Amino acid sequence: MAMILGKKIGMTQVYDEMGKLVPVTVIQAGPCVVMQVKTTETDGYNAVQLGFDDVKNSRKKNTDIGHAKKAKAKPKRFVREMRLPNDAEPPLSAGESVDVSSFSEEKYVDVIGTSKGKGYAGVMKRHGFGGFPASHGTERKHRAPGSISSYCSDAGHGPGPKRGKRMSGHMGNCRITMKNHKLVRIDEEKNLLIVKGSIPGPADGYCVVRSAKKA
Repeated sequence: MAMILGKKIGMTQVYDEMGKLVPVTVIQAGPCVVMQVKTTETDGYNAVQLGFDDVKNSRKKNTDIGHAKKAKAKPKRFVREMRLPNDAEPPLSAGESVDVSSFSEEKYVDVIGTSKGKGYAGVMKRHGFGGFPASHGTERKHRAPGSISSYCSDAGHGPGPKRGKRMSGHMGNCRITMKNHKLVRIDEEKNLLIVKGSIPGPADGYCVVRSAKKA
């Protein structure tokens, strides 16, 4: 399974083989440096750790700087691991580079990113509640959540709100995996992956691109 780290550049549109206009997202993917190779003997599991986007030493801790020196690389702003089966041999070694050419035979990819933060949101925006009637009989309660707890519902567990109750709160800014995006084009010269559709996060947001597991 191929995996690479990248940064969302933005959205545009391209023509496919049939001449149809397709909305796509452009991802600056790699080149990534293998920061560390973990094995069952040393770490208890097999994994390959990748790093993307150089950062100044003054903006990293000494532990991160020393960790990068072991791979003969500069400190990276975005570091993630790719877990491997326990009986698999690591395909790469520390210090090697990974670029978009590893996706040359892939047709579909999964993209993992962090969604845009929306701040504090009410139940109508956060969960799609319908709200109260907007005409007669309702006074200053149009966007209220309604009853949140009682003795009658879920009897035997007390009157407090039940676990998982949909209420107002922090919206967005969470990890999201978008599956089975069609890989439209690969630009090896500029290290670009062009995938069909939108991916989570704002422009310049970091993401992880991997081979689709269920394509």
